[in-house]
Amino acid sequence: MAVDLRALLKDWHDESWALESVLRPIGPRDWDRPTPAPGWGIRHQVAHLAWTDEALFLALTAPEEFGRLRLRVGADPEAAVAEAAEAGAGADPEVIVRRWVAGQRRTAQALGRLDPGARIDWFGPPMGAAAAVSARIMETFAHGQDVRDALGLAPVRSPRLRHIAHLAVAARPYSFAVNSLPAPVEDIRVELASDGETWSWGPDDAAQKVVGDALDFALLATRRRHRDDCAVQASGNLADQWLDIIQAYAGPPGEGRQPGAHQAPAGPEVDARG
Repeated sequence: MAVDLRALLKDWHDESWALESVLRPIGPRDWDRPTPAPGWGIRHQVAHLAWTDEALFLALTAPEEFGRLRLRVGADPEAAVAEAAEAGAGADPEVIVRRWVAGQRRTAQALGRLDPGARIDWFGPPMGAAAAVSARIMETFAHGQDVRDALGLAPVRSPRLRHIAHLAVAARPYSFAVNSLPAPVEDIRVELASDGETWSWGPDDAAQKVVGDALDFALLATRRRHRDDCAVQASGNLADQWLDIIQAYAGPPGEGRQPGAHQAPAGPEVDARG
């Protein structure tokens, strides 16, 4: 099935808009509220999204410059990410938002000119244009949730969660590799409920199975909630092991969240654009 890149780009726009609508009304002091990421306030989270979008734009339009950036980041990824976030976070909130929004739109326009199957150099292996957009949706959701947690807001439920779930399923071998575990050899059936629909991956008759709520699965796969706080269940040892280490993103898994660390308000926030 051909990938609809325009639809993916619209979903990225809508995910960004959902976060922007949270950021616009908050006061200057709110930008200093701590988020679950140690040492990062709301301003760091948004500055990080801006920096990552700008890096992708470089990869699309200035490959030699991006190559130099990739070398710098590759030398010490955690330090490079932290340094970029700290530098961006020093600006006024309005400047941070303007930088992020402008960069997202500029990068989306550049991606929209590509064939969906085009390959893009990145910090890890090259990726397709469609995968790059899906990854930006996932990152915006994940860091947006850090912002919402800092403000005491519930997670957003939307059809865009399907992209995050798809990335997590595709990244299953990576999640084992990054945790120095043997590559999984069995298929896992995944079935997720979302607003009356069921999204599924894997063969119907797989002995290993994961079932649950799509929003909780996305929160778990982006490591924004502990497994104990998610309505996601596993059948089979391999599926059970996977849920302990699942991640939809490249890089170190990080410490994740502690059980009960973020209790959402009653009733999840619903994305009106979904």
